[in-house]
Amino acid sequence: MEELSITLTLNEINLILSGLGNMPYVHVNELIQKIQSQARGQLNVKKENE
Repeated sequence: MEELSITLTLNEINLILSGLGNMPYVHVNELIQKIQSQARGQLNVKKENE
């Protein structure tokens, strides 16, 4: 499957995760984990550069 890169603010990511949290877990679990993992990696890099 083709991957895309999308730039969003932390607040926008949290809004998306909140919406996904209202959906059945079995349908969104992997997507939530993928979003959290990628965001965590970027936030860690940002902290290291400060």
